[in-house]
Amino acid sequence: MNHELVETFRKKLDNLTISDYHGLNSPGLTCYLNSVLQLLFMTEDFRASIKRCCSKDSTTIDALLKKLFDDLERSLAQTHCLTKKLGIVDVFKQRDAAEYFEKILCLTSPEASKIFKGQLNHKITCVWCKKTNDSRGFFWILPLAVENSSRQTYSVERGLMAFFSKEKVYGENRMYCTQCDKKQDAVIDCEMTENPKILALLLKRFAFDYGCRQFVKLHCEVDVPQTLHMQDCKYDLYALVHHVGNLTGGHYTAEIKSFETGEWYCFDDDIVDMVKPLFGSGNSVR
Repeated sequence: MNHELVETFRKKLDNLTISDYHGLNSPGLTCYLNSVLQLLFMTEDFRASIKRCCSKDSTTIDALLKKLFDDLERSLAQTHCLTKKLGIVDVFKQRDAAEYFEKILCLTSPEASKIFKGQLNHKITCVWCKKTNDSRGFFWILPLAVENSSRQTYSVERGLMAFFSKEKVYGENRMYCTQCDKKQDAVIDCEMTENPKILALLLKRFAFDYGCRQFVKLHCEVDVPQTLHMQDCKYDLYALVHHVGNLTGGHYTAEIKSFETGEWYCFDDDIVDMVKPLFGSGNSVR
């Protein structure tokens, strides 16, 4: 055997970039959809539920997701059927990844989507008579408002505390109390009554700038903890969906930790690369 030829072949193999996962080939510029689909594929319980799908219910997209996930396990996969099912006509128009995350979960069977589903109770308490009105509702995503400051680091933990903090309304913003039969000062409170198994957070990076009279993106750094503790639940970060650009144009990618290999990967449409672990000694991502 020609040892020089074998050594040359070995070096070529060492230099090849081979990923453990495959990308998505889209009919247009649908990176917002690709990042969400890869996130769902890389969510262990969701993938397992979809793969168990045997329903022919045309009102859900479980069968289409099952076909996509089966394809992704073997090679580069196509999203054409899902794009059509989701009503995406203009495949070159910029859209919001969070919007399609919710849309996909709404069209998925309850068995598969339940791991992302939580419940909030919004309470309004009259300061005068102490009467409380409860309003319960389910959610897929908790939206956190990002402060408009480029000089400070936004903390996800502080953002969650602000989301669940009590707010007093008074003056022109008073609420009508049925027991008092008039507008009164009130306290607005929000509590999580059902914790989702997987907690999805949306950082609202777009705010209206009254100076230029348009929405602008807030580019402050964000401190994302490796682990969140909420009530009796612990949430470990395993995926981030990134957006670069502005409101009308940009690009989405996803960085996801594999439950199969324990490594982090960057999913960028049809390209998938292994990346360095996101967490260092500070146990947070910025």
